[in-house]
Amino acid sequence: MSFQVKEPILVIGLGGVGSKLAIKAKDSLNSDCLLISNDEKDFSSGNQSIHVSTNGVVNPSVQLIRGSTYNVSDEIKSKVEGYATVILMSNLAGKAGSAIAPVVSEICKDQGLVSFAIMPFKYEKDRIFNTGVSLKRIRENSKCTVVLDNDSLLESNPDLSPKTCYKIANSAMMHVVSSLGSSEISDETSILSTSKNGQHIEDSLRDSLKMLYGNAPPNSIKRSMLYVVGGSNIPVGIINSITNLTAGIINESNSQIDMTSSVEESKIIMLSSIQGMTKFDNYDPLGIIPQEDILDWSTPDCSIDCELDLYQLE
Repeated sequence: MSFQVKEPILVIGLGGVGSKLAIKAKDSLNSDCLLISNDEKDFSSGNQSIHVSTNGVVNPSVQLIRGSTYNVSDEIKSKVEGYATVILMSNLAGKAGSAIAPVVSEICKDQGLVSFAIMPFKYEKDRIFNTGVSLKRIRENSKCTVVLDNDSLLESNPDLSPKTCYKIANSAMMHVVSSLGSSEISDETSILSTSKNGQHIEDSLRDSLKMLYGNAPPNSIKRSMLYVVGGSNIPVGIINSITNLTAGIINESNSQIDMTSSVEESKIIMLSSIQGMTKFDNYDPLGIIPQEDILDWSTPDCSIDCELDLYQLE
C-alpha cells in the first residue's frame, strides 16, 4: 500500500535542524509551516512557532523538554486541526528533536502523519538510546516513516566530515519531500539512502545500496524507489544499466525509477520500504522484545514538576 498526500498540508519542524528542513519543505510543497522548539533562536519570521519553555534551565534533559512539551500540547492541537496531511521533520540526534517528536506524533497520529527522522552517528553514544525510543514512538504514530541514518552514510564514505554528511542527508530528504506530490511513498517504515556528490552514477548506486544494507538485511526490503537525480543528463545506456542492476538485486516488480529531477549534478537516492527489524531496533535494549510481551507506558518518559513539599525525615 502507498500513502496518499492530501491537501491542506502542514509541515512541522522540530528543533534547529527540523525547523530549517520544514521551512524548505514549505516552499517546495506550497504548504503551511509550524516550528516547535525549546530554543527561540530556531524560529524565523513569517512562520508560525510554538516555544517549549523549560523555565530557565540552561541545559535541559530530553525528559525535561518532553515534559514541557506536554504543557503546550493544547496549543499544538489547535495549530494542527483542519489539515489532511501533516509532515513532521525532526533530527533525532538533537535533544529537541528526540524529546518533542513523540509528543507531536501522538497529537497528529489521526491526521495522515508522514514523519522524516535523521538518526545520529554511532560515536554519539549518549544520544543512541533516546533516539531509539523516540523513533519507536514515531513509527507507531505515523502512517509512514522515512529514516535517514547519518552513521551508515559516514561508514560508506569515511572521508566525509560530519558537516558534509549533514548537507548530503538534508539534500536527500528535501528531494523526497519535493517529490511527494508526484511519486508514491510506502505506508510503512522506509530507509533513505544516498551517496556523496561528484561520483559516477554506478558508484553512487553502489554506495546507496551499501548504506541501505547497513541499516537492514537484504531479505527485509519489500519495495524500492530509485530517484535518479539529474537523470536527464545521464546517457540512456547507463540508466538502463543501473535499472537492470537494481532489478537483479531487488525484486524487479518491487522497484521503480523516478527521473523527475533535472539538476546538473547526477547521483542516486534510494527510498526502500522495510518489513521486519532494522538496526535502530537495537538502539533501545528492550526493542528486541515482541510488542505483545511489553508492559509500556502510553506516554514516553518525561520530567514534570509536581511541586511536592517533601520534608526530610530524621
